[in-house]
Amino acid sequence: MSPARLQPQRSGAFVGFLGLTQPRSKCTSSLLIADYSCMTNHVSSIRLFILGTLSASGPLHGHQIRQQALADRAETWSDVQVGSVYGALKRLANEDLIREVRTERVGNRPERTVYEITPAGCRSLAAIHDKALRELDHHHDTFDLALTQSRSVPEEDLEQIVQNRIGALRVQLATQRHAAEHADPYVNEAERLIIQHLIVRTEAELNWHTELAARLPKVVADFAAGIGGPPHLTDSDPRETHQ
Repeated sequence: MSPARLQPQRSGAFVGFLGLTQPRSKCTSSLLIADYSCMTNHVSSIRLFILGTLSASGPLHGHQIRQQALADRAETWSDVQVGSVYGALKRLANEDLIREVRTERVGNRPERTVYEITPAGCRSLAAIHDKALRELDHHHDTFDLALTQSRSVPEEDLEQIVQNRIGALRVQLATQRHAAEHADPYVNEAERLIIQHLIVRTEAELNWHTELAARLPKVVADFAAGIGGPPHLTDSDPRETHQ
């Protein structure tokens, strides 16, 4: 998040991410999820960011969109990868969700292609924006699966792994709190709450890992006793009935 904006009329740094529209936006808020009939309605952060930014700001070239992501520090509060902007633009153009309107050159810089959102892109934006707001993200951490499969990992190694993760989470939490303090004068209330959301999630992760560290001896003891171990698998389906 930064006080500098590419488009002064924006109400906040997250306007592109949220897909919020201004009065002169290419899309209107009356578009419903039922209107969307394109092949891509998966909630992708980079897709949502690009379509929302073009909807709010009008035609832009890839470098401007990339600069907006950098100004918003999108990589710190979402899974938007700044380096994926150009590839995503090509994919969106191939799907007719955006289109090229012109190429332009400034000085000796390379030519840049300017894109605008299409009517199909507006429908796509409405659909994925609605889905992102309404659906809970049931993301599963691969660490959880790896932990259940750690029967052969020595207890001291598991202890070190957990302590390393706790240390990393403490650094992450301190960094987030520091960034929040310095960003506060420049953000709006929605952005402030998103920052708080990140901090609360990190606090929850730290608390859970601290609990894991305290209960690790019991975890290892259960592994050693074979509690909850892999079943003895057979070729037969347990749902089958035998005559």
